[in-house]
Amino acid sequence: MLKDLGDGFRGFWRERHLSTLTTVRADGTPHVVPVGVTLDADSGVARVITSGGSHKVRHVLAAGDEGAAVALCQVDGRRWSTLEGRATIRRDAESVADAERRYEERYRRPRENPARVVIEIRVTRVLGNV
Repeated sequence: MLKDLGDGFRGFWRERHLSTLTTVRADGTPHVVPVGVTLDADSGVARVITSGGSHKVRHVLAAGDEGAAVALCQVDGRRWSTLEGRATIRRDAESVADAERRYEERYRRPRENPARVVIEIRVTRVLGNV
């Protein structure tokens, strides 16, 4: 799905921008926080590294095995893109190291965090103007 969106889309998601991640609280209200995100357009997977005890992680875990419905949004002036999908948590060392490497390529080397996990989002819908 993401493979067909073109070089402008891919380039926009490689530029150094922060995004917002929206998860849903138990009471149904949105929880929106700024995050650094990486996107593998070939596989349709976005990744956010974070601490395992964060609210966003707890919201994803509360959704159960099917994964949590989430949205990532990135804005730069009139250009914007939203990625919607299902999120799961990855805790294994290989997944965390891979996500840290991707983060460093887009942003900078992440600070040390022994409690780090990966929020992995399988993108199911793309919106935007890029």
